[in-house]
Amino acid sequence: MTPLDLAALLAHPANGGVRVVVEAAGAFAGVVVAPREAMLPASGTGELAALTEPPPTAPWQQDALVRRVRDRGFHGLALSGAEVLGAGSRRLAVRLGLTVLEVDDAMALARAGWELVQGRDALTLGYVRRVAQSIEYSASHLADLLRHLSASVGHGVALIDAEGVLLEAGGHLPEAVRAAIDVGLWQDAVSVAEGAAASVRVDSPSRAGLRLAMFGAGLSPAQLSALAVAAEVAMPAVAARILIDEVADVSDAAVASGLLREFLEARDARDPDVEQRMSERGWRTGGYHLAFRIAGRRRLETLELLRFVRRGLATLPVDSQAVTSGRGVTGWLSFAEPPAASRLDEHVASLRRLHDGARRSFDVATGVGSLDSGAGGLLASIDGAVDGARIAATRAATGWFVRVDALGIEQVLLSWAGSDTFVPAAESLLAPLAAHGPELLETLTAYLDHESGVSATAAALGLHRNTVAMRIARAQELLGIDLTDTDARLALHLACRALR
Repeated sequence: MTPLDLAALLAHPANGGVRVVVEAAGAFAGVVVAPREAMLPASGTGELAALTEPPPTAPWQQDALVRRVRDRGFHGLALSGAEVLGAGSRRLAVRLGLTVLEVDDAMALARAGWELVQGRDALTLGYVRRVAQSIEYSASHLADLLRHLSASVGHGVALIDAEGVLLEAGGHLPEAVRAAIDVGLWQDAVSVAEGAAASVRVDSPSRAGLRLAMFGAGLSPAQLSALAVAAEVAMPAVAARILIDEVADVSDAAVASGLLREFLEARDARDPDVEQRMSERGWRTGGYHLAFRIAGRRRLETLELLRFVRRGLATLPVDSQAVTSGRGVTGWLSFAEPPAASRLDEHVASLRRLHDGARRSFDVATGVGSLDSGAGGLLASIDGAVDGARIAATRAATGWFVRVDALGIEQVLLSWAGSDTFVPAAESLLAPLAAHGPELLETLTAYLDHESGVSATAAALGLHRNTVAMRIARAQELLGIDLTDTDARLALHLACRALR
């Protein structure tokens, strides 16, 4: 017969409310229930004696009870009100090797003990029945379903993948336990020093690599076996809930993405309707904002990236938003008051860690904008983050991460000059030069690169300075641009860089 392990008894969800008062023996031969000590068998064989009457109040009577129970051959004593035992009686129990437990319901304790020792099938059926009862409740989302399951089975429940815990309820799944799970198996049960878990692969067409785990501390092999069956019974409901939430997520992401696009396209023309809908979604435009853009360097699943980003943002102690936008995710952190410089650096460091985590599963580049205030500030910070992500996409040396505040204005402008919208404009602007061969464009580019210095340009190109001067004059004539105008010269310089 399988011994009744104390840890397994404590882990049983219907153990009658057991609490340890004195721990001296870690296992028992079973459970014997009686109203009082005198009605226990005369010769116990290491069982746990569960008495329905409360203990005596006098210390000498408590000592006598402890001694008589141990003399009858029992290794444990469970009482309603055992916590009133005095220090002397507790020391005596330790010396005699008698475990003392406080219990609210001795009969429930006996049933739990029987299931653990002899009723493996009953234990399994009990867990399965509780799973079925939890599924009867209408869950509003996946996390709600996991909470129902956890409350019903009496153990922690988690949705995991090979990278870590995605959702959990009823406790925290230790990393050592998660790492011990063989994700290649359909069903697996593991037990390590930090805890134990039974898990099953989630058969979901929309999200591969998921597992449903039921876990706890001190679980016996019988409990793990029963929980493995319970997890398998619960899995279809979890898979269905994932699919329902997936459809809702896609719809919500599309709405949020469209709203962000409307906000960005409005620019300085404030639209009360857009701002009202932003407010209804919890997107506040007041206060201060720090935007970020995580963009795919190649094609990726933006919804999966969005889920990852939102899980990471949920761990930050700040109001945050994230929305799918194009081939990536745009988001921002919001503050009621401007954070101190050191605090702002900490938030940027948090975004860097989020980026580094995303890089393990997605090929992305991340840009972080500048801190700014109000609706206009949010717009400006997002613009900066988009520019930063564009620059970051070519910056392997920085880990594909760029904070715009750490860049010079020239780098930002040059990045913008390389965008898909600027290049056609640059080609149109410089078309009159192209019709006269490459020499005029090459000379003009070098001239602007050398800060409008004729001699420096001539030396760089190996030309006579008069040739350079003639070509620059001809370029100005063909383009109709005054190179003494600083704005015109900057625009022309960026156009030359873009085509080069």
